Amino acid sequence: MADQPPSTQPLGSGAVAFLSRDFRLYQLARVLVIIGAEAQTLAIAWLVYQITNSALYLGYTGLTLFLPGLLFVLPAGHVSDRFDRRQVIIVCYTLQIFCTLTLFFFAWHGLHRVWPIYTVLFLIGTGRAFSGPASSALIPHLVPKEHFVNAVTWGATMFQIANVVGPSLGGILYTLPLHHRIAGAAAVFLFTLVTLVVFVALMFSLRVRPGRMEHRAVSREVLLAGLRYVWKTQLLLGSISLDMFAVLLGGATALMPIFAKEVLHTGPRGLGLLRAAPAVGALTVSMWLTWKPIQRRAGARMLFCVGIFGAATIVFGASRNLWLSLAALFVVGASDMVSVVIRSSILQLATPPEMRGRVSAVNSLFIGASNELGEFESGLTASWWGAVRAVIYGGIGSLAITGLWSVFFPSLRQANQLTAESLLQVEQEEAAQQVRQL
Repeated sequence: MADQPPSTQPLGSGAVAFLSRDFRLYQLARVLVIIGAEAQTLAIAWLVYQITNSALYLGYTGLTLFLPGLLFVLPAGHVSDRFDRRQVIIVCYTLQIFCTLTLFFFAWHGLHRVWPIYTVLFLIGTGRAFSGPASSALIPHLVPKEHFVNAVTWGATMFQIANVVGPSLGGILYTLPLHHRIAGAAAVFLFTLVTLVVFVALMFSLRVRPGRMEHRAVSREVLLAGLRYVWKTQLLLGSISLDMFAVLLGGATALMPIFAKEVLHTGPRGLGLLRAAPAVGALTVSMWLTWKPIQRRAGARMLFCVGIFGAATIVFGASRNLWLSLAALFVVGASDMVSVVIRSSILQLATPPEMRGRVSAVNSLFIGASNELGEFESGLTASWWGAVRAVIYGGIGSLAITGLWSVFFPSLRQANQLTAESLLQVEQEEAAQQVRQL
């Protein structure tokens, strides 16, 4: 954890994590870059759908972003533990700058094919594959350990603020009456480019220098250590896989252009509202959690909220009214936020510092499977059954996963307080029970 002086504020106080300078700068940089990324994602989705008019091709955008995470999960985790995590992030986002610049030139010249977009998306996914574990593992270096859960909650809050602003701003920028060469997607990509440059500049200003956490040379054992640790730690495996399968089945993000255009009969601005609605719900809950953190029964609350996520997804799929759809997506985001805070806290608190990069890489792969691969799954099932039935069936699948995981992972159900000591106790009890069964 960061070498910070003790705070005079009580543990769990609303904004105590912001006492740390580097945490403040990092969150500012993160908000800006996520706003730009979300605006860019909306522009890419609308552009791809305009070119192809195909749900399957929308799904391919998610698959293209996911593949690098699958290919590079082991080296990405090792790089995060072997090298300075701040420097890893800077290198990855420098690559993102060149990718967004390329997208801008595509839009500037009026691109009418999708494969060049997929090529750039693969490079963006590669940068995310390496920056994701480094970013997650960097947080404990920015705040004292007693402020860590507060930092995780505020990190999730900042993420949702950006998710509210990003899609809405992207929809507005896309429809601004600008010169035809920079109107539409080009205007969005130019905005994203600015946010990326500012992000890299702010990362250079951080004082923290984590250095190497893993000093062993690269080997098969070192590369696989994160996977093995997650597999044997049932609490980690249960929390990560629950989120992956629930969002993989229940995610409807990739299909929102279809819902905006063909089901709810709105345009890019309506798409921006749909993309922002889950973030508004998540932001509302995350702000509540900064002042009223989860004190007990964390695992049971996570399972309950994932069930609500599935039910709200079903309502969204069945809705034909914009306001009902927005309300359902609000609940989707609100329930998912509880899961995000609990899972992110478990991930870092139940993992030794020297392995956080590799374990975070495994988590990033699971998140990529739930988000980007989930977009491909949504596009594929929508091409089979139609967008509406694909979303409804996915919500039903999320409910089924929640019930199964409550049985398969009793340690997740029994997790109580979000502290390293409490989580360790749950794992020890689970291990002792397995020994008795043998």
